[in-house]
Amino acid sequence: MSTLFPIPVIDLNDFKGQDPVLKSDFVNELGHAFEEIGFVALKNHGLTNKLVDQIYFQSKSFFDLPLKIKKKYEIKDLAGQRGYTSFGVEHSKGSSVGDLKEFWHFGQETKFGDNTYPPNLIVSELPEFNSIGMQVYKALENTGKYLLRAIALYLNLDEYYFDDKLVNGNSILRPIHYSPILNKPNNAIRAGEHEDINLITLLMGASADGLEILNKKSEWIPVTALPDQIVVNVGDMLEMLTNNKLRSTTHRVANPPPEKWHLSRYSIPFFMHPCMDMSLACLPQCIDEDHPKQFEDKTAGEFLNERLLEIGLKS
Repeated sequence: MSTLFPIPVIDLNDFKGQDPVLKSDFVNELGHAFEEIGFVALKNHGLTNKLVDQIYFQSKSFFDLPLKIKKKYEIKDLAGQRGYTSFGVEHSKGSSVGDLKEFWHFGQETKFGDNTYPPNLIVSELPEFNSIGMQVYKALENTGKYLLRAIALYLNLDEYYFDDKLVNGNSILRPIHYSPILNKPNNAIRAGEHEDINLITLLMGASADGLEILNKKSEWIPVTALPDQIVVNVGDMLEMLTNNKLRSTTHRVANPPPEKWHLSRYSIPFFMHPCMDMSLACLPQCIDEDHPKQFEDKTAGEFLNERLLEIGLKS
């Protein structure tokens, strides 16, 4: 098996190709995995090795900048949705202990005159940082579109159900730096246990181990992807929409053993969000006598704002 924990490995080319059997098998494998554990590993995901190397190089170069320079790009009014967020600011829902990380956010680029989202901040010290970041953003946004088409088919929806809801979606690409641990961290870990806010998350292989998921036996199980794979998981918005049919699995980034405290860890997830006015009301086909409705009706924007308050990015 190609991961530390045996999550299914599926090939996006099976869905995008012309063979209806392979396409159907992909839909079922993805759907069943998202019902059982909420995670899959994906091959042929659209990112080249060159682009992955470039985004990691650019991200490391940014985090290596002096703090005084990085802080120029931390704008409080943006609630962490664009630019830089300092070490320890974000915490998991229900916790007051800040995570041992700093990060950057690339967001949706809107057309001139469209004020739906704030513009991305341009890092003048690194001429290629923004262009490389947005290349990765667009590639993963496209991959996510195909995955949500497969999910739509699994849910007996029209294949293109999500397409118009992804136009101008509020997705985020987040390069993260988990810095070396200099002192015993007490209760703090690199990323506290949480579920993602969005529809789905696409995560390229991190620079070091640490990602763990909570299984049905309440055991923390380490997960990683091979260099030619990305890990994809369900977020809370998709869990709400499907009335718990698809699982937004709890996960965390654990601290390394003490002998590796001096090492940094870098990770770059893509959090795929729909447009802000998408309704997350439970789909009727996911509600029946055995599965009563579990969630109040909300839009994606309402839910996002609630969660940003809960994790300390908005006040």
